[in-house]
Amino acid sequence: METTVRPPSPQPGGAPRWVALYHRASSASWEVCAESPHRAPVQYALGEMAQTVRARGGELAVSLWGPKDGAWQRFDAAVTRAETAAPAPAPPTDGPKEPSVLAERMDSRRRQVLLAGLGKAGLFDLAPDDEAAVQALVERLDETTVRKVAQWLAAAGS
Repeated sequence: METTVRPPSPQPGGAPRWVALYHRASSASWEVCAESPHRAPVQYALGEMAQTVRARGGELAVSLWGPKDGAWQRFDAAVTRAETAAPAPAPPTDGPKEPSVLAERMDSRRRQVLLAGLGKAGLFDLAPDDEAAVQALVERLDETTVRKVAQWLAAAGS
């Protein structure tokens, strides 16, 4: 639950385009962190920024503005996480198994494919429970099935 009260983000100036603003607590102001004529690059930048800020232990407050019917419209930035997200479950232990280099490489490849599909669907910043779901899919699905799921996600995002 967020306890900090921030003033609402101001509407950006100029012609409507996709603009992401973030709240700088030190100066109590909103600043542009990404802008583009297209939504996807701005959402990608927000996801990367959110991961960086949270990895450093900070909080991120963002606002996403874009064009709608020729005017400015505020949209859901979709980079906030629930404070009560469940921790990632521990992997089952059936004994001391050392994964082979090939198995690690394939897991990494399936993970990259899934994350790319999620990115195409507009989901860039994953909560811990989302990370656990991705890991579960990586461990249980073969590469062909993972690619099909990523194609579905990409189609859903376009």
